[in-house]
Amino acid sequence: MPFYKVEELPKSGKLIAFDVGTKTYGVAFSDGLRMVATPFETIKRTKWKEDKKRVEDIMKDEQIAAAVVGLPLHMNGDRGESAERAISFANLFEQEFGIPTLLWDERLSSFAAENVLRDSGFKKAKHKKYIDSVAAAVILQGVIDKLQFFR
Repeated sequence: MPFYKVEELPKSGKLIAFDVGTKTYGVAFSDGLRMVATPFETIKRTKWKEDKKRVEDIMKDEQIAAAVVGLPLHMNGDRGESAERAISFANLFEQEFGIPTLLWDERLSSFAAENVLRDSGFKKAKHKKYIDSVAAAVILQGVIDKLQFFR
């Protein structure tokens, strides 16, 4: 899989983002104008065949132009097991769906997602339910903000 740069993404169409964890995938979408990222859903991981079906259902009517997968690097920039899992997911996603898939440095996205949930008034007990999809939205918003430089 090529490692796309933000400026190489298609110029129009919605984006989908994934925060890939060991047990779940957080999913977020951009709007059609690529101005805002919105958390969508957290998918409980099972077998890829079942996970793929759920993603197909989500993408069916959305006309997705490209995907973003959070790349959880260590603070020193090294890749660990989580980063390798994200890279594998990105490769598989691009092969299966045939759309450009960008890996995006997601360091501190979970921390930012926790802050978003707290600042939005969610009780700490509810954070676990939403954290992965909010983290995917944080990742995607970073990409959207970067795309503003190339308009």
